[in-house]
Amino acid sequence: MLILLPPSEGKAAPTRRGRAVDIDALTTAQLAAARRKLVDALIEVSGSPQGAEVLGLGESLRGELELNVRLLDVPARPAGEIYTGVLYDALALATLSPAARRRANAWIRVQSALWGPIKITDRIPPYRLSIGTSLPGIGPLAGFWRSELTGLVDDAEGGLIIDCRSSGYAAAWHPPTEKLIKVVALTEKAGKRSVVSHFAKQTRGVVTRLLLEADRVPRSPQQVADVVAAQGRCELDRTRAGWELSVITDPTGQLVR
Repeated sequence: MLILLPPSEGKAAPTRRGRAVDIDALTTAQLAAARRKLVDALIEVSGSPQGAEVLGLGESLRGELELNVRLLDVPARPAGEIYTGVLYDALALATLSPAARRRANAWIRVQSALWGPIKITDRIPPYRLSIGTSLPGIGPLAGFWRSELTGLVDDAEGGLIIDCRSSGYAAAWHPPTEKLIKVVALTEKAGKRSVVSHFAKQTRGVVTRLLLEADRVPRSPQQVADVVAAQGRCELDRTRAGWELSVITDPTGQLVR
């Protein structure tokens, strides 16, 4: 199984000591050349007068440019410690059972705008780059990664692919549809449903945690739905793009039983 997650916009602060990123040691080593190309482009634009504009950073985030410039020197940490925010708070990696943590290390791929798909055990520095950016000399990042990842053999070993990515990151790689289960969050109020925006990340973090902590590894879309259904209402539907698992929440983002 693979569980695809988006990165977080914010990152944990860098540590004072530690080894810098080893690009050749990151998961899916055949992407090393593409990663170096992006790193070089990001460092260059971050050190230019246009850096903040290109990266869409306001005055309060200009310090992120300096981090980008020092990208290859800043101490690296496991990606699971770098990414923060609503989804990762709900996932709460540090509180997983030992068995669930082993699954997380093996199953999760974070679809980074800079690094491409990486494991949470891959050591990376904090950085600032979103998938909606168009880097000079590179172009739109979703298109760049789509080209790099098309035809790339994933390591799901025939298993399911749980897609918890936001739309921008989902555009960077289209996994085989027969394996794909897209997680969608819907809120229900007064009998009416609408697509969740604010709580979508939280819901996807909760679903990821439920799958990691499941008594048995789900082997089919229905078994995935059964794991979630044990904790809250959900609906599984077949679509042209694979499968869609709609998870129902209340207006506060909590799963509806």
